[in-house]
Formats: sequence, C-alpha cells, structure tokens
Amino acid sequence: MGTAKLTEDVFWVGAVDWDVRDFHGYETRRGTTYNAYLIMDDKTVLVDTVKYPFKATLARNIQELMGLENLDYLVINHVEIDHASSLSYIMQFAKKATMLCSRRAKDGLAKYYGANGWTIQTVKTGDELRLGDKTLKFIEAPMLHWPDSMFTYLEEDRILLPNDAFGQHLATSQRFDDEVDQTLLMEEAAKYYANILMPYAPLIPKKIEELPGLEVEPRVIAPSHGVIWRHNPGKIVNAYLEWSRGEAKEKAVIVYDSMWGSTQTMASAISEGMAKDGIEVRLMHLRRTDHSEVMKEILEAKAVVVGSPTLNSTMFPTVSGFLTYAIGLRPKGKVWASFGSYGWGGGAVKAINQRLSESGFEVLEPSLQVQWAPSSEELQKCREFGEKIAERVKS
Repeated sequence: MGTAKLTEDVFWVGAVDWDVRDFHGYETRRGTTYNAYLIMDDKTVLVDTVKYPFKATLARNIQELMGLENLDYLVINHVEIDHASSLSYIMQFAKKATMLCSRRAKDGLAKYYGANGWTIQTVKTGDELRLGDKTLKFIEAPMLHWPDSMFTYLEEDRILLPNDAFGQHLATSQRFDDEVDQTLLMEEAAKYYANILMPYAPLIPKKIEELPGLEVEPRVIAPSHGVIWRHNPGKIVNAYLEWSRGEAKEKAVIVYDSMWGSTQTMASAISEGMAKDGIEVRLMHLRRTDHSEVMKEILEAKAVVVGSPTLNSTMFPTVSGFLTYAIGLRPKGKVWASFGSYGWGGGAVKAINQRLSESGFEVLEPSLQVQWAPSSEELQKCREFGEKIAERVKS
C-alpha cells in the first residue's frame, strides 16, 4: 500500500488488514487498518506501530522515507497489541530510539513486550518535545479506552494523533475522509464508538474540552484505525459529543431470539405497532446478527425491546449473552422493554427485567408474555405493546 503524506513532513506508514473479521469479539466485516505515523524534523518520531503480522510492512514503509536506524523517538499512545506488538521488531533496527509513553503504559510495555534494554521516558499532560521546527504535546487520556491511553498533538501542523479515539474499523485503499463514501464512513465510526468508547461517554466531552486549550482546534485528526480526518475533523468531534450525551432519534431496536418461531412472530407484530406511529424500527435476530452491529443500531435509538423464549425457566442463552455485552457498554438515555413466549412455565421475561433493573436501566412495565404460539388476539396485544413503546419514544 505504501506511504501517504499528511503534510510535507508527516506520513502515514501503517498497514491495511483486509481480512480481519473479528477484533476481540467485535465483528469487522470491512476489515481495518493499523495506523502509524512518521514525523520528520531535526529529530524523527514514529507514533505507534502496527499489529505484529504487519511488522515488515511498517518497516518497509519507514525505509522508503528514512533509515530505521536513524529513528530518534517512538511514541506509544497505547500498549494494546494492535498498536504496539511490532515494537520488538522495530527496536532491533532503531536501537538508539527513546520511547515516550504514559506512566501506566511503561508497566504495560514491560509486561507485554519485555522492554529489554529499551530507553523509556514517561510523559504527562502538558509535557512537550521539541523536534526542531515542530513541537509534540502530550495529553493523557485514561480510559479512552485503556488506563494507559494518551493523545499526541503536533502543534505547528495542528495534527491530533488520538490513538483509539475517532477511529473506525475500515480497510480501504484511500487514507482520508474526503476520499471515501460518507455514509459508510459514519456508519463504521458509529459502530466503533458504540462498541469501544460508549462505556466512557462521561469522559469524552471533558477530554474534547481540553483540545481548544491547544490554542487552535486540530486541522487533522489521525486515529489509529480507519481513515484520517483531514477534510472535516469537526464532523467526527461533533458526532462524539452527540453520542456521549446520549442523543437519539425516534427509533427503536427489537433484539430477540426464537426457539420455534413464537417469539419471532411476536417481534414482528410489535414492530408493526411501532411503525404504525411513524418511528424507525430495526428487528435484529441474535443468531443472525453480531452484537457489535446491534450496539451500533442501539447507539441512536430511544428504546430497546428484548425478546426471548423461556428455556430452563430463564431467558435463552443468546439473549443472556447479549445483555451481558450490552450492559457492559452502558448505553445511556434508553428505555428498555421485554417480551417473550413460554411453554409449560415462564421465566425469560422476569429474568430479562431483573437483569436490566439491577443494572440501573429504565424498564417499561408491564412486559408482554405469551404461552405457546400467539393467537390473533395476542398478536393484537403485541401491536398495542409496540404502539405503547412508540408513544414513549415520541414523548
């Protein structure tokens, strides 16, 4: 793929992973990129590396621009393997390079990669590194999304290098936001936020508020995954602010599983009742849809409706697994509801409501249960249930 120029002296030197489809449980159906950036001045700096299988690609890209042995600094914004597992390989050649990282990252470097003989210098918010004509500033960003995370800002070029913030899992031959389809780009940006950054929503506005303190807003945002925001970086910043506030549309997501079709029939009838009132509705079958896709849809929804058949007096295993995943991401500003079917004895709906209530989510009562297959009268109750939820969404 080669290198890409951000400015006269700043280059993308990362790698494109067209084939990855699972990223620690997150479905990456469009692949991803591992972005690393080379800054060339009197002193040279590599910001982050790439996942280990792409180490030779990274080294080759750097060698197109300079000798690896002449690298002065290596900034590690985050020690996770997709960003830092090529360190040992790169340091075989860049023996004189000093690593810069947060205090917490230093421990991670030793634990993950051995850090044998490496010169490591920790930095904190407000610290600067003069490279010649250019200046790097460092901003600690703990829990966006690991405790060790930090941002690096290239002051003169107004380039923010925020690692796992503002990214997308998107493999493409284009490197910049103005080169790709905007609908696809924002779809993947939303999915990325919903599945990685959502649990830390309260921290995001505070961190963004720190950015104007760098005198001027970034002209370029260059994240660790996906394309680089050079045409309109404010677009993704504003989206993060909206998502972190829990802003939502008149939309509901029905997420369910079904054993013999009864719960699925109920889900369809509930959706009919919702759609009758003009709200957007998405039905998502848990054995047909990855959790990460469900959470992308939930991100901008006002209501989430969970359906399950009863198995062994409780909810279906796929529904339980989904709730574990969703609750961990802590979506805010949603109303939740539940429905389900059962044969000889119930239990699924009660278990769903208990899990949601214990997690602090607002649960709409009463729930809806049907024994065996729903009758025509019970399907009408499902539609009325959907209308009730739609009224809440529109209120």
